[in-house]
Amino acid sequence: MSQTLLKISSISKKVFMSLAGLFLIIFLVVHLSINLFILPITENHQEIFKQAVEFMTTFPLIKVMEVVLFGAFILHIILGVVLQIENWMARPVGYAVSTKSKTDSPFSRFSIHTGVIIFIFLVIHFMNFYFVKLGWVDPPAGDMPVADKHDFYNMALNVFNNPVYSVLYIVLILGLGFHLHHAFQAAFQSLGLNHPKYTPWIKGIGLIYSIVITIGFISIPLYFLIN
Repeated sequence: MSQTLLKISSISKKVFMSLAGLFLIIFLVVHLSINLFILPITENHQEIFKQAVEFMTTFPLIKVMEVVLFGAFILHIILGVVLQIENWMARPVGYAVSTKSKTDSPFSRFSIHTGVIIFIFLVIHFMNFYFVKLGWVDPPAGDMPVADKHDFYNMALNVFNNPVYSVLYIVLILGLGFHLHHAFQAAFQSLGLNHPKYTPWIKGIGLIYSIVITIGFISIPLYFLIN
């Protein structure tokens, strides 16, 4: 592990991790907005999805943002792991009496665990889509013929028509929802935006955001499982 990274103060690490996390939170809204058109929510949903994918894979600025996105993923993961290790090292011996704060919620205590769940999800997701686009792996097998490495619509149909994948997807997205519930508020707190007047609003918006994102992503595999 880089000595430079270890020398950065915990507060600075939290700020960098929070900024990366907030960027990812915004990205999830965009990603969900596109993914929902996998479902027949409009008559031309398939065409809308394909046009959105084409724009996301060809527009030069999006290419730059893709690099930023991966940088945010990596930065958020590395700093999260480093901060967790530092917390463990600060308390090498378990306390005989629990010292959990009254404000310490299960969402914060298990954020590293839900983070691992998200990492597993990302590996599976990249294997089925992004790595296919790069030509590193073959498209997911299924009944729908995949025209090329950018045919994400038929790739999505193939993976979601697999009940095992759909159930696993739901479980992993639930982990994402729990992580987001804590991460949304924690990001603003780490940036110093913690005040009695607007902290309750941040908590409320974070709760609504995590629920909407979770339900939105879960609705896709649920549709395929039911139909």
